[in-house]
Amino acid sequence: MPDAGVASVAGVPVAQACADLLDLLAGVSDGRSSQGRDHPAAVVLALVAAATVAGMTGYTAVAGWVADVPQATVTDLYLRAGALPVGRPSRSTLWRVCTDTDAQALDTAIAAWTTARRPGQSPAPQDTDEQAPELPPTDLLRLDGKTVRGAVDADGNQVQLLAALAGTADPATPAVVIGQTEVTGAKTNEPACARDLLKTLNIEGSTVTADALHTVKATAELIHQRGGQFVFPVKENRRALFDALDALPWQHTPIADSRIDIGHGRITRRTIRVLPAPPGLPFPHVNQVWLIERYVTDTTGAHLSAAAQLGVASHTPQQAGPAQIAAINQGHWAVESLHWIRDTCYREDQSRVRTRSGPRVLASMRNLAINALRLAGRRDITEATRWAGRNMTRPFAILGITS
Repeated sequence: MPDAGVASVAGVPVAQACADLLDLLAGVSDGRSSQGRDHPAAVVLALVAAATVAGMTGYTAVAGWVADVPQATVTDLYLRAGALPVGRPSRSTLWRVCTDTDAQALDTAIAAWTTARRPGQSPAPQDTDEQAPELPPTDLLRLDGKTVRGAVDADGNQVQLLAALAGTADPATPAVVIGQTEVTGAKTNEPACARDLLKTLNIEGSTVTADALHTVKATAELIHQRGGQFVFPVKENRRALFDALDALPWQHTPIADSRIDIGHGRITRRTIRVLPAPPGLPFPHVNQVWLIERYVTDTTGAHLSAAAQLGVASHTPQQAGPAQIAAINQGHWAVESLHWIRDTCYREDQSRVRTRSGPRVLASMRNLAINALRLAGRRDITEATRWAGRNMTRPFAILGITS
């Protein structure tokens, strides 16, 4: 029996699970009895995944795309899943599988497939005697929640999903989702859900970033216990901590690093000041505290905006200097680009899919599609989706599910 703290697929630890997507999907249940089943869930989910890579955004669109998949490709999928091909799954079958699929198991399978393909990465179990691989100190794990706005149930509740986006501070390195969970209840439950998600991931050697909602002691303790680091912003919702940082002599602290970015008709100057963590700070495992200021002007020099942000970092000065802390902080917002892609390319917020696990399953398929395209070296996801959709077998090749 696998350890309770180890992410697993069909009872097999992720580190031991086969990295073949179809095999991983075979461990995801949709609740149907295997007796008399014409369309294995693994095949249906694989077809939905390929359709999503091709840009399909709803059950009707997916069903139409699946109807045009070459017969040889369909036959191969069914035979590899241990079933005889008996036609194509209909829209109702696609709907039934997606709405009844174990969404958490699906996200775990996607995480296993993605992690196995990350450059220089390999999945490893946690809370065991096995030594986890040490990740580069620049490896970032960004946490952020997203509301699937169109998925409103009868009581008016919307689906809230929390994603973990792994990458580095180097924008040339593909950032991919390696974990996702649903936030149940109020948004204030998000930090607790984030800790549950972190327990399933190998974060040793990684730096965890998040918005100020996640700047809580329990999360910092968990990250420290699991061998990770953190860089967190601090706002007034953590009043004692904010007041302690705000009272520091920032005006007499020299700027340690600055950066100027020019683009989209704006000039943005970012500066950072860093101090050692003061004694008695009401937050654990902090070694440095920082103040980042941002000034934005147009190309004529006219002032547009100014903002300041306080924060804490667990790194020692030897582990991360001011420039690195600033890059880590700015790099967190790569997770926002993930949400933007899901909304603009896949029109997630316009989706009216709302039944049972359907909204989360389709969101997971969008994560998988974006991951696969990025790992294939494509940076412009909108154009990459068009490219994938121009050839019916290309999405299967991108996902590695062609024989």
